[in-house]
Amino acid sequence: MDWLGPEEWAAVRLSLRVAFWAVAASLPLGIFTAYALARWSFPGKQLLNGIVHLPLILPPVVTGYMLLLTFGVKGPVGSVLHDIGITFAFRWTGAALAAGVMAFPLMVRAIRLSIEAVDVKLEQAGATLGASPFWVFLTVTLPMTLPGIVAGAILAFAKAMGEFGATITFVSNIPGQTRTIPSAIYAFLQVPGGEGSAMKLVLVSVAVAMAALLMSEILARRVADRVGGK
Repeated sequence: MDWLGPEEWAAVRLSLRVAFWAVAASLPLGIFTAYALARWSFPGKQLLNGIVHLPLILPPVVTGYMLLLTFGVKGPVGSVLHDIGITFAFRWTGAALAAGVMAFPLMVRAIRLSIEAVDVKLEQAGATLGASPFWVFLTVTLPMTLPGIVAGAILAFAKAMGEFGATITFVSNIPGQTRTIPSAIYAFLQVPGGEGSAMKLVLVSVAVAMAALLMSEILARRVADRVGGK
């Protein structure tokens, strides 16, 4: 990475940090949501499904503005969090929140498809042996859905790395604080002579995206082989 300048390298480090925490914080909720949509029947299930996939349909700027209204220092949630010392707006943590929200539908969809592929009879067999629903999930469902979880997490990481619209709306474009790779590319393209730096970050983005897709395939196959006993 010696060919990257200090400002460019700072954007790469921040993007990796934001994407990591976006996935790490949302993965437990993603697994729970995917399981609920795949296995449970409850009032409002279709509404929940619509809300989960809403970030894929709405313009990212709209999602970012909704986050700002909700988690801003004057928002209904943000004001409460601000009083206890937690602030999202115009902070890197807000960038992680925005990236996590935008990547959440991809994660949930991959995990949900993996759960739906598990034979329900296997789960029922575990229940007939006296195992609790939670234990059946841990010992039967979760191991068999690991390929989908791995794939969903890595795809979400790649999506979080490239998130721009919601992030710049919610946390702006502050160097060293909220300027991720997409924001830095945008900033470099606004100044004369910034095309070279922008191109370097474009190449980094492409490399990270391709590596994430390749890693997703490799890890998913390895986990599937291990679960299948191959």
